[in-house]
Amino acid sequence: MLGRIFTVGGFTLLSRVTGFARDIMLAAILGAGPLADAFFVALRLPNHFRAIFAEGAFNAAFVPAYANVYGERGDNAARLFGDRIFTLLFASQVVLLALALLFMPQAMSLLAPGFTDDPAQRELAIALTRITFPYLLLITLVTLYGGMLNVMHRFASAAAAPVFLNLSMMLTLALAAFFPNAGYAAAWGVLLSGFLQFFLLAGDAAKSGVLPKFTDLKLDADVRAFFRALGPATLGSMGTQVALFADTIIATFLASGALSALYYADRLNQLPIGVIGIAIGTVLLPEMSRRITAGDHAGALASQRKAFEFTLLFSMPFVAAFLTVPDVIMRAMFARGAFSKADAAEAGATLAAYAIGLVPFVLIRSAVATFYARKDTATPVKAALTGVAVNVALKVALVGSLAQIGLALATAAGAWINLLLVVMFAVRRRFLEIDRGFAIAIAKLAFAGIVLAAALWLTGRWCASALSGMTTLRDEAALAILIAVGLVVYGGSILLLFGPRWLRALIRG
Repeated sequence: MLGRIFTVGGFTLLSRVTGFARDIMLAAILGAGPLADAFFVALRLPNHFRAIFAEGAFNAAFVPAYANVYGERGDNAARLFGDRIFTLLFASQVVLLALALLFMPQAMSLLAPGFTDDPAQRELAIALTRITFPYLLLITLVTLYGGMLNVMHRFASAAAAPVFLNLSMMLTLALAAFFPNAGYAAAWGVLLSGFLQFFLLAGDAAKSGVLPKFTDLKLDADVRAFFRALGPATLGSMGTQVALFADTIIATFLASGALSALYYADRLNQLPIGVIGIAIGTVLLPEMSRRITAGDHAGALASQRKAFEFTLLFSMPFVAAFLTVPDVIMRAMFARGAFSKADAAEAGATLAAYAIGLVPFVLIRSAVATFYARKDTATPVKAALTGVAVNVALKVALVGSLAQIGLALATAAGAWINLLLVVMFAVRRRFLEIDRGFAIAIAKLAFAGIVLAAALWLTGRWCASALSGMTTLRDEAALAILIAVGLVVYGGSILLLFGPRWLRALIRG
């Protein structure tokens, strides 16, 4: 399992690195004003639907179902099941796309009502979203192909596909002079990337012999079971996205730049979520599904425990850094061109608020895997909807005094409620065991994170004084020093607290 985690994590890291290069271009060219806010709405809307219907609910219902059919009845039955799901998925996405393109002005009034006071910004957001929305159809098919390949233990192409989003946007942004404005260039880059990702995954699926084709829409037992799992999974994914929709809606009423601050803070917050949390969860779900189908429940529990330990081991440095030196990170990454140091300060404060919920953000994918692998998509919904209720209530309470920082704090609080409830439900049903050894490991990892946070805070204060005479690259130099100190302090803390034997055992599994 570790090799597959590093495959997914490695490609995801490449995606995040190229994503940061893309965001540096976006920040320098679009800045954090009305043009940027209009584009980020156009980017968020198809991504919200993608998270609900594709990567969220669909993966949770499809991967265990496909693994079960493949494991119990073989290639032919799995191929027929995949063909029928592909046909239904394609038809539903075409209908959704047609409705979105037709009723985009009405959708914009609902989802970005704050743009109503600026007709030019509203019309720009509508035009850009009509360009980006077909991306949803393509990326939904990419998710289907990726789920089928993951069950076959082929993870590389699905993990590498997002790199095309970054590269294609960088290409179109470099050619922005040929578009009406840079927002149009970025939007066309999003759509181009959808085609590139589709062809990559379709090619890999064809090579592996699992590329689905159109077939009759017969609702056999396997398809009905899939839809029984999909309904609750959709509610669970929709709950999270409702909270994100609320961010978009509320932020359109805030001062110009609030949406951009949320975007850039979320982009950095997504680095550990994608490279660590999603990568590990992506590998864990088919692994647990396979073990449970084979009756190896002890092996499934062991795989999940290892996933938790790996996730916390690699995510603690991000929690410590985002909480203690977010301003340095933001200035070093984005404060150039049209993106000012004041914009970086707003985005940095928002990143620190998101970081309060980073632990549940990275753990939730592994936590819910124990339910999804058993085809129980209903139980996580209870936790998700409760978390969303807390999230939305806190958004309303905090946005007046804290603006977009309040939105991020509410998101973090909702994430903690979601994770704690999922863990409680899993322990109650004995899907997860938290024994003394597991609890001690978690406590040690938390302590190592606290030590690292203290070291970064002190180093950050020293850098502010020691590097004050530098006129260029000061923040970049400070970030390099912080990374070096962090590596030494955190690596030393882990070795002292756990010893090399624990690390070797964790890696060998």
